[in-house]
Amino acid sequence: MSFTSPVVRRAVLYCLLLTAASYFLFFHGLTATGLLGPDEPRYAAIGREMARSGDWITPRLWGEPWFEKPALLYWMTGLAFRAGLGEELAPRLPVALLGVGFLGFYWWALRRQFGSRAAFFSTALLGTSAVWLSFSHAGVTDLPMAAAFAAAMLLCLGWIHRQECLCHLWVAAALLGLAVLAKGLVPLVLALPLAWVGRRRVKDWVRPGPIAAFLAVAAPWYVLCYVANGQVFLSEFFIRHHLGRYSSDALQHPQPFWFYLPVMLGALFPWTPLLVLVFRRVAYRDPRRRFLLLWVVFGLVFLSVAVNKLPGYVLPLLPALAALVGLELAEVRRAGWLLAACALLLVLVPVIGAALPDALTKGLTRARLPEAPWAWLPSVALLAGLVWWLESRGRRGWAVGAVVVAVVAAALWMKTSVFPVLDRKVSARNFWRQMPIPAAAVCVEEANRSWLYGLNYYSMEPLPACEQEPRQWRLRQGPVGPTLYQVRAEP
Repeated sequence: MSFTSPVVRRAVLYCLLLTAASYFLFFHGLTATGLLGPDEPRYAAIGREMARSGDWITPRLWGEPWFEKPALLYWMTGLAFRAGLGEELAPRLPVALLGVGFLGFYWWALRRQFGSRAAFFSTALLGTSAVWLSFSHAGVTDLPMAAAFAAAMLLCLGWIHRQECLCHLWVAAALLGLAVLAKGLVPLVLALPLAWVGRRRVKDWVRPGPIAAFLAVAAPWYVLCYVANGQVFLSEFFIRHHLGRYSSDALQHPQPFWFYLPVMLGALFPWTPLLVLVFRRVAYRDPRRRFLLLWVVFGLVFLSVAVNKLPGYVLPLLPALAALVGLELAEVRRAGWLLAACALLLVLVPVIGAALPDALTKGLTRARLPEAPWAWLPSVALLAGLVWWLESRGRRGWAVGAVVVAVVAAALWMKTSVFPVLDRKVSARNFWRQMPIPAAAVCVEEANRSWLYGLNYYSMEPLPACEQEPRQWRLRQGPVGPTLYQVRAEP
């Protein structure tokens, strides 16, 4: 087929647009902020230590074994450090690549089962949703686990529909093992809907192939880590960070039972209005769709019962929810007002951007709400009108594409306008770079976990507490961030 063919030219254009959108959404600005929160610098420090020491079995934080999470993310980060990537790119680039790579698999898996139109809508929704984008920019364990787990579940759709050979179960079992290597035993519990849907065909799973594939991926690290560390690994990893995280508030993340309902509404932003489509009963005649729904509902109930809750925990449910919405969007007769409402929601982007620094430092409920973004309203209203007009002309794909382009523009605005503020106010990187004295002269008098882990990461060695090791300069965190003051020696 000639390059001058309209089909070829259209395919090349689509590839170029997809590549540009993927770059600006997932890779541009990855290092615009220093590492954020308590988890990202802590996990990055462990991966950096693995790369430095060559011990790829026992996770260590400042020389001490740290058994909060399995090793997959640490390996990804450690290999990136070995490749010569920097302090921010090494933890984040592997996760961003995984986030984009999963979207390609996601489109392929849904296309095989439901057709190109449904696959396009579902992938567009998931790839531009707020939570998927956010966690694709963070070097934490949530997205690696969600990608591996969701890929395993999606590979089983054909088996549920009784139209594929059992060889796909081997790959699904290996991916489930990878999810267990990313975040422990939680993926096995979240996979119970698959066991229920296929309960009459459980013998397919207990064959040597799937079991061997799962154990070959998941078991070696757990066995080697136990051999290297003994009973302390079992008690810390399984008792404290599995059972304790689920049933005790000792880990400081308690939330009410209903916490994940608003989180799920915000997770699909700006596509939240389309969630009304999943309530059409006629859609669930297909067993594959019933499985997707059970995947979401069971996961929400299981996670809601837990005492400790964090927004990232819902990430493994998001691919199933986006698939359900995308399938309905591909079939429903009219969606003009819903798509226009999605476009209108983008007026909240400057509000989210202004509130984000306070939300990350003080908590969402204490964040300062900015003034109404009136300047954005005309542009967003024009976009909503365009989306409605395209839908009314039977161009639903173009309507969805218009919202996707607007999300790309909003992401660029966030990265150029909000990320520098996060770097100054939330991350320890900017403060550390401007500190005029060496780390050996500083001790920490008072700092929250986010700042303390960040400062320790950028200082390369943990800063001691002043009460244990007094030094000439003391660091104290105030309302607007840490400050240094010098202790004068008595004459």
